[in-house]
Order: sequence, then structure tokens, then C-alpha cells
Amino acid sequence: MQIIDLAEQTRVLGQVGPTLKSLRQEVESVKAGEIAKPMHEIGPVAIRAQMLALTCTQQVALLATSQYAAMKDGHQNLAELVEATTQISLAATLCTLATHDRTEVLLYEGADETPAASRTRLTQATEELDRAATTYRRLAQRLSYRLASFPARREDEQLIARAAVPPGAATSPTESTARREDTGNSAVVTDSPRPITAAPATPLPGAPAPAAPARSATPTR
Repeated sequence: MQIIDLAEQTRVLGQVGPTLKSLRQEVESVKAGEIAKPMHEIGPVAIRAQMLALTCTQQVALLATSQYAAMKDGHQNLAELVEATTQISLAATLCTLATHDRTEVLLYEGADETPAASRTRLTQATEELDRAATTYRRLAQRLSYRLASFPARREDEQLIARAAVPPGAATSPTESTARREDTGNSAVVTDSPRPITAAPATPLPGAPAPAAPARSATPTR
């Protein structure tokens, strides 16, 4: 798990919404015209949408391998981001299809010579962009709140610290109580706050009894 600057990621998430709104306005502008030059009119919008989808996919990949995934609802947030990224990519594909719908009259007899089919595709593209923009605004606000709220930040720090522990390193409550015995002094180690006490040593069979401590001689006067 890599640690990244989530404040910067919040800023990036917040920028996607306005970008999607700008793309939507461009699509609406093209749809309102006759689309006489589809490659010239729709092509740049389709490219911008596809490039944005690529950038968003790269950010999701970064967030998925960072502490963002370990935060509260991290996996749910990532799933929503993936869906929004897919919607942006779908919008780009719909723009490309709108171009094809307008140019197929040059390839096939009986093709629709009006821009009706292209306009339908562009309408679908704007709907996908709207859905993605809503998701990005919501997730940017959610991450901003968790970074600004002290209780939420503490909760996420604990979740991140727990996720950073290597598998197998954590011990269960029963495993945390250990008993250590040796042939000499023995000590019992528990999770309780009681002091650790040592039992007197037990002499081995056949060993001579320990000598009594010598009394100090009292000098006579």
C-alpha cells in the first residue's frame, strides 16, 4: 500500500465535474447544429472525452493501491469511480458512433441523410456525462469531509494502520496471552494489569539443599 497526498487527489476529483460540464456543453452545441462536418465538429469532443476517461482510469488505479482503499467505504467509493470512468468512456464512444451515423450515407445506399441518428447518440452521451459528473462531485465532497473532520480522520487512520499490518502479523486476543515457564524462575505473562510475580525455584531431584545463609558474627567487646 502506497501513501499518497489525498488532499491533491481531492482537488483532482473536484476538477473532473467542471470538465465534464464543459464537455457536455460542447456536445449540446454540436447537437443543435446540422452536423454537416461530423469529423470536424464531433471528433474533437470525442477525443477529449476519451482522454479524460484515460486520465480518470489512471487516477482510479492510483487510489486503488493507496490508503484510500483502506479508508471507510473505500472499496465502495472505488467501485463508484470505476462506474463513472466507464460512463465517460461510453460517452466518448457514443460521440464516435454519432460521427459514423452522419458519415455512413457516403458508404451505404439508403442511409439516413439527416442528423437525427447522430443527435440521438449525442443525447445519450450527455446523459452519461451527467451521471459521471454527479458521481465525481459526490465523491470529491465525501473525501474532502473525511479529511477535514477530526473524528473521521482518526477513524480512517486506524483503518489504514490496520490494513498496513502484514498478513499473519496480527494476533487474536487468545493468542496475545502467553505463558512462559522455565526450569528456574517462572513468570506468567497475561494481558491483565496485575503485576508479574516470580515463583521460588524448585530444586532438582538429588540436588543438595541450598545452604542456609551465614549469620554475621557479632564482635564481642
